[in-house]
Amino acid sequence: MHDVLTHSLVLKGLATVWLALMLGWICLVDIRHFRIPDAASLGLVVSGIALSIVSPVVTPALAVIGASVGYGTFAALGAAFYHHTGKDGLGLGDAKLLGAAGAWLGLYDLPVLVGVSALSALVFALITGLRKIAFGPWLAGAFWIIWMVRVSA
Repeated sequence: MHDVLTHSLVLKGLATVWLALMLGWICLVDIRHFRIPDAASLGLVVSGIALSIVSPVVTPALAVIGASVGYGTFAALGAAFYHHTGKDGLGLGDAKLLGAAGAWLGLYDLPVLVGVSALSALVFALITGLRKIAFGPWLAGAFWIIWMVRVSA
């Protein structure tokens, strides 16, 4: 039993460090360049699905469904906004990041993640008066918070 517990704690710790590094990279690049590196979000999708095989947070089926629904939802919203306005409002980087969150957290946490990140970003924009903000850091922050709650449960 001790070996299983130790293995589980080490795996959770390594996964958490990996997630922190990747989300940190995403935040830095998105704040500076208004883009999310494909390598970071796609790396998180792959690692999230791989981790789901042994994860206490999500099953492999829910990881794949979460990644697909997360990406698909934001990609469709971004395309609809662009079609309606002729302007980019939600990029595919954000869609890939939401897909990554779905791979790590599964399908059911995505509405909470989107709600928390959207509300936080809106409050920030209203307080600062900024008309254009990077949304990736807000998604990453909500992703991190939900992961920490789930992995510590």
